Amino acid sequence: MILDCSLRDGGYYTQWEFSIPMIKRYLAAMSALEIDVVEIGFRFLGSDGFKGPCAFSTDSFIEGLDVPRNIKLGVMVNCGEISNSEKDIQDNLERLFSDASSSPVHLVRIACHAEEIASAETAVSWLKSSGYRVGLNVMQISSISDTEIEDISGIIKDWPLDVLYFADSTGSLVPKDIKRIVTGFRKSWTGSLGIHAHDSMERALVNTLTAAECGVEWLDGTVLGMGRGPGNCRTESLLMSVRDQELGSEQLTVLAELIEGDFLPLKEQYRWGSNPYYFRSGQCSIHPSYVQSMLSDSRYTSDDVFAVLDNLKEDRGRKFSKPVLEAAGNLYSGTTRGQWRPRDYLTSPEVLIVASGPGVAQHRQGIEEYIRLKRPYVIALNTQQNICEELINIRAACHPVRLLADCARYAEFPQPLATPASMLPERTRRQLDGVEILDYGIAVKGERFECFETYAILPKPLVIAYALAIATSGGASRILLAGLDGYGSNDSRNHEMDWLIDCYQASENSCELLSITPSAYQIRQSSVYALVR
Repeated sequence: MILDCSLRDGGYYTQWEFSIPMIKRYLAAMSALEIDVVEIGFRFLGSDGFKGPCAFSTDSFIEGLDVPRNIKLGVMVNCGEISNSEKDIQDNLERLFSDASSSPVHLVRIACHAEEIASAETAVSWLKSSGYRVGLNVMQISSISDTEIEDISGIIKDWPLDVLYFADSTGSLVPKDIKRIVTGFRKSWTGSLGIHAHDSMERALVNTLTAAECGVEWLDGTVLGMGRGPGNCRTESLLMSVRDQELGSEQLTVLAELIEGDFLPLKEQYRWGSNPYYFRSGQCSIHPSYVQSMLSDSRYTSDDVFAVLDNLKEDRGRKFSKPVLEAAGNLYSGTTRGQWRPRDYLTSPEVLIVASGPGVAQHRQGIEEYIRLKRPYVIALNTQQNICEELINIRAACHPVRLLADCARYAEFPQPLATPASMLPERTRRQLDGVEILDYGIAVKGERFECFETYAILPKPLVIAYALAIATSGGASRILLAGLDGYGSNDSRNHEMDWLIDCYQASENSCELLSITPSAYQIRQSSVYALVR
């Protein structure tokens, strides 16, 4: 049995938004290829932000797709979303599903973690009694011990399940692991087994074929591997591996046209597929969504990505969590500490903050002339190096990810580093040995922006906010900004920065802000060249 879940898993990139003509071409191709089951999408109960129709896969939506008659359709539900209590499970399922006799859906897969297995029984029984074929998809299988696998096998052995799936969510398994897992599930479970493999380490195909050799009957794939993080086992490779003798030239042509016409453009746009970051996440059994989130956010450099993965290796990043990725809530949520007083250090009432935008390099001559002429106190953000080093008084850094990535570089700079050193993990502090540290503490709390003698309360642990706090605590009367260029007009990061600036300007003791290079932000601007006349 080959199950293709391109739209369901690929929806993690498109927010489950695919054009209707594309979906119809995809379904026609799946029909021609005689794919056994097509998992059209999820059935989410709720939605934070916009999601397309394949996130909900309603019967009415499916019925408008002209689904070929030889295709059996499936959808997936998340156990954690429907299983607050036994009564809630039934109520939630009744909201999501009608009786199978009146639905175009044939199969429902329930995705659950090991700790959710017991609560899934009610859902399995309700769906089966409603006429659906039912699958249970055990996620994060690499983090489950052999004993736990055998226990799960015993728990579900008498359930009315059609197939028990295991998912290599982190893409970290090797073929010998597949054999071990199948052996464990076979201790008590005698029904069909299935595998859903991720391709973090480019082993999805070999792991899926190994599973087939071990007697696993249900094999998942996605066209061109489209799926969360690095993607999945490629349906085209899987088909040509297990059904090569059955595929005619016409079917292969249909497959090639689908890939070239619809999925290659999507891959060029969303860039899924294995790479060194996903490979590293697979090695460390880290959920690939951490990498996917960082690769889609231009604030993260290559160094940042590897630094985060190194940190998550110790912090058990097997389950994806946005707050863990942001790191702020975990790192700066304790007692706020600091030892350095900016007021004792600032030598001018005017502070110039030099950010990393291209405006600094473009207007370097004017910025350096202004510094030499007017003598502002200069704070460079992170490892910015686009002006003469002798003109920089201190550097500032506070974002935990950037600090992890840049620790070694700060020893190369002649300036002291302002950073919340006493609040950093011991490992990070050790890496800053040899650097002159100015320990100004921070706390991160909602929309508050308050500056004190040795620490500040900030809305986010962004270095620009940290530098504004240092300048304000130091008694600045005016803060100039260079290289705070901003992004394209529709980029959400512009809104984030505008919000941060609004928080600062609404705070007590805030200073006048003036950008002296071009900026897309809602901030007063002048020209550095006008200031040096």
